[in-house]
Amino acid sequence: MAATLSSSTQTPPLQAASTLALSNAELTQALYSLRDYVRWVASEFHLAGLHYGHGTDSAWDEAVALCLGALHLPWNIDPAVLDARLLPMERERIVALARARIETRRPLPYLLGEAFFAGVPFNVDERVLIPRSPIAELIEDGFAAWFPQEPPENVLDLCTGSGCIGIATALYLPTSRVTLADISPEALAVARENITRHDVGDRVRAVASDVFDGLTGQRFDLIVSNPPYVDARDLATMPAEFRHEPALALGAGSDGLDIVRRILRQAREHLSDDGWLIVEVGNSDRHVEAAFPEVPFIWLEFERGGQGVFALSAAELDAHAASFA
Repeated sequence: MAATLSSSTQTPPLQAASTLALSNAELTQALYSLRDYVRWVASEFHLAGLHYGHGTDSAWDEAVALCLGALHLPWNIDPAVLDARLLPMERERIVALARARIETRRPLPYLLGEAFFAGVPFNVDERVLIPRSPIAELIEDGFAAWFPQEPPENVLDLCTGSGCIGIATALYLPTSRVTLADISPEALAVARENITRHDVGDRVRAVASDVFDGLTGQRFDLIVSNPPYVDARDLATMPAEFRHEPALALGAGSDGLDIVRRILRQAREHLSDDGWLIVEVGNSDRHVEAAFPEVPFIWLEFERGGQGVFALSAAELDAHAASFA
């Protein structure tokens, strides 16, 4: 083991200081290339101690996302573009976005007005939860584990928010018809914007519904839901970034299962006999197991990470109807 310096001879650690005290003009005159701005933004984000989890998981990835988003560039650009010099207005936009991200703690997708889900861009703002569900992997695979022969004919995206799950499903499964349902008029307005953006209005519709209350008599081959599921303890300790998202889309009672219980109790009435229910419950998976120990939930695994998504067949919902009553 190498010898260490004594405390009397050690050099004091370098104290990093934010450069945000500089004016925008000073910053934009000192930084020129895209590479300069990615490095600078990453440094400032690291110093600011931001929380990540709305599409990125580190200061560096968030800096890349901010700079590319500000310049309307795709993730898979040629690395040579990093050395391109930016126009003054482009530099100013990046600096302004970085300041806003640090000073307001607003999640980056809200600042950009856009988030990607299953490789598809969606309009987002504070009216809807930011897309980040691991269900994206199931969509990209066409829900083949449950529908190996033919895709589901009718799909319900329950508690749809921005419409990302249902619209992405329609894009990956071009023969499926999709219903987007949500209790929030504000969320449905965003979902309709995304229906228009992706030109899927011939197969995708958005309806107002408090869980299943607005879907009387309708049945689906697949019901997918990312409902509110955050328990009271997690909700109270969430970082500032999450407090910009609509509370209606996050909290669901002391154990996070207020909406999930309603879904389990009513889903069978709206599933075809060979249908499937897929629901994300995140960290509240432990509460689901504790509340329904006799139910054989299929807990899904994901290559890109994520947890707390279960699947149940219509037959299993029938077999355990008494547990959900």
